[in-house]
Amino acid sequence: MKVGIIGCGSIAKFRHAPEYKANKFVKEILFYDRNIERAENLARKFDGRTTQSIEELLADPSIDMISDCSSNEQHHLITTKALLSGKHVLCEKPISLTIEHAKEIVDAQKLSGKKLMVDHNQRFTRAHQKAKEIILSNELGKVLTFRTTFGHAGPEHWGVNKSNSTWFFKKERSGLGVAGDLGIHKVDLIHYLLDDEIASVSAFQGALDKVNENGEPIEVCDNIVCSLKTKKGRLGTASFSWTYYGEEDNSTIIYCEKGIIKIYHSNEYQIEVITKDGEKVFYQLENIQTNDNQTTSGVIDAFIKCIQLDEDPLVTGEDALSSLKVILGIIEAAESNSVVTI
Repeated sequence: MKVGIIGCGSIAKFRHAPEYKANKFVKEILFYDRNIERAENLARKFDGRTTQSIEELLADPSIDMISDCSSNEQHHLITTKALLSGKHVLCEKPISLTIEHAKEIVDAQKLSGKKLMVDHNQRFTRAHQKAKEIILSNELGKVLTFRTTFGHAGPEHWGVNKSNSTWFFKKERSGLGVAGDLGIHKVDLIHYLLDDEIASVSAFQGALDKVNENGEPIEVCDNIVCSLKTKKGRLGTASFSWTYYGEEDNSTIIYCEKGIIKIYHSNEYQIEVITKDGEKVFYQLENIQTNDNQTTSGVIDAFIKCIQLDEDPLVTGEDALSSLKVILGIIEAAESNSVVTI
């Protein structure tokens, strides 16, 4: 199989390209970026080649699949065009910045008959999959409440240019700030773990610390804290931050009738189960992928497998649209100081 990667920033460099290169079914990687130097650098690093335009890449009949690693505002344009060009597509999250554009992508997938997977990669970690097994087994009874967080020192430490000029800080390109960058991962994870959907939200947000290249407060939120209620009546809290300076936090705690599941809460054990009787069970699985610790996510292998076996991807366009609706609701709740029904 041949793959095209559109957008050659850090997510392509550290996640997509190395995982395609490591997959035995991938014959060649083609790279495109508006900054041709970035594309050429990745082509050299991963023994691929570059193309001069998106149109040239999508018109190549030998290309089987596309990774859309462009910035958020471009996803609906590139992913839709790629699907309608007959390519399978792995789109970075969020699927889009608006419900309307996300629906365009979902409709394009249905029309094309090609696979669309969205890179909500938290579903693929062994700890999250094991936690889902424990919840489904009902050994701890039904889920009552939850709390989750995702925070690190900010995208300016991760982005390809390592500066405050990062597109993540621009309203017209990022759109959703930390909520669309980190929060949407956790919304999707809660949907996945609980087999449920968030139905109503309230939230507070702010640009508390980050400044752009001119020293001005950024145009999008760098912190957001939420209260959540699911369709099945579970209650939860969530916090998403670009100002967790010193240590990244990617933990989730599920509170059930008969005990607690702590996920990525301990540095030693990826899952801790504590029953109401005081029994403790610890699982050592694998450390979660972080900006500082690049490990294999499993996303690329899963994407290729669903194409080969003609299976539904673990994260569909509909899944991604559902999470986007919640994030947009959270931002609306914060801006209007109200409870929003999704």
